[in-house]
Amino acid sequence: MSLNIKDGQLILIDKDLNWTSFDVVNKIRYSIKKKFDVKKIKVGHAGTLDPLATGLLLICIGKMTKSIDNFSIMNKTYTGKMTIGSTTPSYDLETKPNLNYPVDHIDEKLILKTVEKFLGKTLQQPPMFSAVKKDGVRSYKLARKGKEIKLDKREVTIEEFKITDIKFPEVSFSVTCSKGTYIRSLVHDFGKELNSGAHLSELRRTKIGDFSVENSEKVMDFVRRI
Repeated sequence: MSLNIKDGQLILIDKDLNWTSFDVVNKIRYSIKKKFDVKKIKVGHAGTLDPLATGLLLICIGKMTKSIDNFSIMNKTYTGKMTIGSTTPSYDLETKPNLNYPVDHIDEKLILKTVEKFLGKTLQQPPMFSAVKKDGVRSYKLARKGKEIKLDKREVTIEEFKITDIKFPEVSFSVTCSKGTYIRSLVHDFGKELNSGAHLSELRRTKIGDFSVENSEKVMDFVRRI
């Protein structure tokens, strides 16, 4: 594989489970420096994926890092699964379920009808367990110390939200949304709207703009090929 360090390059990576986006950037930066014997090389990503999420990461190398903002504003598409009837402090499985809710009133009709309420522009509150800063400190650092914090709501746009399968209490879905949307918060709010609770149990990013995970490669495959 030829890598254009001089002019910069965009690499499509399929992030594995439990890797942070920063882990991927570090691995690629280290591998390029070692392979090409360079002391410095800029490497960055356009849109963070949580450790428990898999899928598409756009990695910018060299001069391509100047285009990160252009890639970051593109809509994102995800597939995932939510578990109805319980919530977690992190809104996903980074933390264990701590509250259970009634589910007897929930059927397929209610689930499909509730989806419609989230389409379009909406105000969304980021999870406490997120990289959003509160008084200059990453909120997840405060949350992990057991501190209760309330983050300001932000406007996001849900372009498309579809239920793809229901095997109660697990509900599979796909969503296309704007920059800054937290799927964990979407699922949490969805559970509330059902007069119950829900947490994200699986998430995969499949597209960023016109870039597809189908055209990506695993980070270790990239490292072996350069």
